Amino acid sequence: MSWWQQPLVGFDLETTGTDPAVDRIVTAALVDTVGAVRVEAANWLLDPGVPIPAEAEAIHGIGDALARSRGRQAKEAVEEIAAALCARIADGRPVVAFNAPFDLSLLDAELRRYGLPTLAERLGAPVGPVLDALVIDRAVDKYRKGSRTLQRVCEVYGVELTDAHEAGSDALAAVRVAVALAGRYPAEVGEVAPAELHRRQIGWYREWAEGLQAWLRRGKDPQAVVDPRWPSRPSGVDDVDGEDDVDAADRAADRPAATG
Repeated sequence: MSWWQQPLVGFDLETTGTDPAVDRIVTAALVDTVGAVRVEAANWLLDPGVPIPAEAEAIHGIGDALARSRGRQAKEAVEEIAAALCARIADGRPVVAFNAPFDLSLLDAELRRYGLPTLAERLGAPVGPVLDALVIDRAVDKYRKGSRTLQRVCEVYGVELTDAHEAGSDALAAVRVAVALAGRYPAEVGEVAPAELHRRQIGWYREWAEGLQAWLRRGKDPQAVVDPRWPSRPSGVDDVDGEDDVDAADRAADRPAATG
């Protein structure tokens, strides 16, 4: 069977902000699927140990009172999240995300913050294979105009997103978008082995990042740096890491919908 008919794990974080180097996890989800079919899910609510900005609360609905009263201690929960994700990778499940550099980099930053082994240190190898529905969509339909938020991409591929910015819902939607991409683009996506698709995404993301950086330097910020590393990076230097920030930058640039 092709990868999109086999076990996958969707991964998503909701956080205190959009900078993976400094922001904290508020909720996390791992959703196990077989193809697009949900099998089970693991969810975490954390007390991030810092105030949750009103802007972040407005997006995911978790404020300080709820996080402090019901959230897990951050170090303990971050360890559990990393261990659970690495166990699934070691078991051969590709990780599916939407804008993977944000989620994976932020999780690694949290691990370093608490003196815990990073994902690569636990695995003894780089994290992968990773299937990033955003990166793949940019590459195979690069001239489509408009937004590339998860909500909009779900609409394009006929995927139901029942509760946007709820980690479990977003993780499952990312998987279903990836499966839909595999069905719509079999030669470019569906028939490609996960390891090879991971390798191709490295190049697709680098091309997109270089194009966005060049546009930013021609306009508002001559010193702009957009980190081309995918699917994670040791430190956050990208000014547009969060999904909404990336989408806004793509649209403002008047480029072909974040070409990749």
